[in-house]
Amino acid sequence: MAHVSITSTQTHYAHHISSGRHSLVADEPAALGGQDAGMAPFDLYLASLAACTAITLRMYAEKKGWELGEFRAELSSTRGEDGKLHVHRVLHASAPLEQAQWDKLLDVVSRTPVTLVMREGAVITSARG
Repeated sequence: MAHVSITSTQTHYAHHISSGRHSLVADEPAALGGQDAGMAPFDLYLASLAACTAITLRMYAEKKGWELGEFRAELSSTRGEDGKLHVHRVLHASAPLEQAQWDKLLDVVSRTPVTLVMREGAVITSARG
């Protein structure tokens, strides 16, 4: 389904992440001892959800013949009193959409592939290489 590898660098917490021909850098902010050379792990977590949100809604809108114009999603996370991570998405489209269209987009976004996996959790295993 997906394959990602990560390799340390000479810079404290900075790491190179690669997937196929794509790469990026992950790091921690200076306040946590990093050099802020890239997004922090939870930023990448939200970025994954944001990408799936934008792509899924663009596909849906194209299928319906709806013009979204410039689409933007803002995601933020907090920890609830229950200790669970709470993620909030705010969606924006520059094209004028009717309330019924927004209602449908909000329904679709609640069921994107990454949304569903994040809600259900994943089985994570580890092994020595």
